[in-house]
Amino acid sequence: MSSPDEFFPDENDAPVVLPDEADDEARERALRAGLEEFELDEADRALLQGEWDEDGAARGEKPLPVLAIIGRPNVGKSTLVNRVLGRREAVVEDKPGVTRDRVTYPAEWAGRDFNLVDTGGWEVDVAGIESKVAVQAEVAIALADAVVFVVDATVGATATDERVVELLRRAGKPVVLAANKVDGPSGEADAAYLWSLGLGEPHPISALHGRGVGDLLDAAMRALPEVSEHGELRPTGPRRVALVGRPNVGKSSLLNKIAGAERVVVDELAGTTRDPVDELVEIKGVPYWFVDTAGIRRRVHQTSGADFYASLRTQAAIEKAEVAVVLLDASQPLTEQDTRVIQQVIDAGRALVIAYNKWDLMDEDRRPYLEREIEKELVQIQWAPRVNVSARTGWHTERLVPALERSLGSWDMRIPTGRLNAFLGELVAAHPHPLRGGKQPRILFGTQASTRPPRFVIFATGFIEAGYRRFIERRLRETFGFEGTPIEISVRVREKRKR
Repeated sequence: MSSPDEFFPDENDAPVVLPDEADDEARERALRAGLEEFELDEADRALLQGEWDEDGAARGEKPLPVLAIIGRPNVGKSTLVNRVLGRREAVVEDKPGVTRDRVTYPAEWAGRDFNLVDTGGWEVDVAGIESKVAVQAEVAIALADAVVFVVDATVGATATDERVVELLRRAGKPVVLAANKVDGPSGEADAAYLWSLGLGEPHPISALHGRGVGDLLDAAMRALPEVSEHGELRPTGPRRVALVGRPNVGKSSLLNKIAGAERVVVDELAGTTRDPVDELVEIKGVPYWFVDTAGIRRRVHQTSGADFYASLRTQAAIEKAEVAVVLLDASQPLTEQDTRVIQQVIDAGRALVIAYNKWDLMDEDRRPYLEREIEKELVQIQWAPRVNVSARTGWHTERLVPALERSLGSWDMRIPTGRLNAFLGELVAAHPHPLRGGKQPRILFGTQASTRPPRFVIFATGFIEAGYRRFIERRLRETFGFEGTPIEISVRVREKRKR
């Protein structure tokens, strides 16, 4: 069976020609009226009735607040997550360190929706567990609006707990202290000792049996804002740029060259940047926040986990930024680690610029061949602007700013609903979705649900196959631009009302 991609080749396709803009509103009204013949739920109506604010956000699309569950291994974090969710989602095992990644779950309490983050990621079979706990907690705290800090009341506060408390104090985020494993009144005396941590009242709970969890969540809801401050990427100040890439690719050197000063330690040893460094840099009169995230210094006894923790910090920087510059080494083929970092940016929905470093070291005769090799390697992200630079000499680094501006402009872009539906109408008329099982799904209406990144919702009478969605995405880029930003297209299948 042919895939939808084969029905819509890239070459020899005539561009979409949109009708006059004066017809857009009339078309939109007619299509909206036609939607009333179909079964729509409350979420559909909220989306269709949404209004755009000055920042380009659709009403009802505000990011949910984030509540992170943190604590050292084996204190019952995942058990608490399961208790809050009311189902067994997080992996629970009677040994520390089972949770390897931060995992986010949609949750609800007392009528409020929020995102619950379960954290883990440390290994107990190597030295330096305190530092590993701190790294994971640092990432979780940075990306959360409020934190539930879980401590084992039967053990009391440990040195690791004290280190996490220091991080919490520096971050200034609201904290709710959970004294876990308090199964009865006798354990409440143990919980009382945790006042010494200086985080306020310890809430005695038993995550295993559910005791006290309701009171804990009530306190967490009081600490949690209505809308995520972390997720609100609508800055009034300088745009935020994450400088990411694998170790020793030249991120710190590039930041120093852009800043015009030695602000970050540079060394031949891979991974000399241990902590993310935020720098306010002015380029041609325009200020940007740059975050240098080289990762974590490798130590012999921690080698197995180094890449994992570097990846955590990279992810945190990406999620806190608006656009990511992924720095690659022109002298080496694209690696799996490079591909993973690029995918992290796309999955996070951030604008993207690809920068190839060490281009000045490439032989003049070699460069045309290298260009073709790069085009093949990056065929899936041809929409991302690419610049060739030298972090050592500063060659072509001035080209980064126009690339950043293009990507951020596309990331912020909104297509009027009438214009979007005119585009979809012309596209479907020229290239209808292929028949599947004797049926042809019909696109009823399309709307842009949000920007940053641009997210489109299509109402249809049947399932729109992945190949056809990719075709729509490709044509959206050709018609409207969207250079340097991921595009999300979701489909809501709706049936006609029963009379």
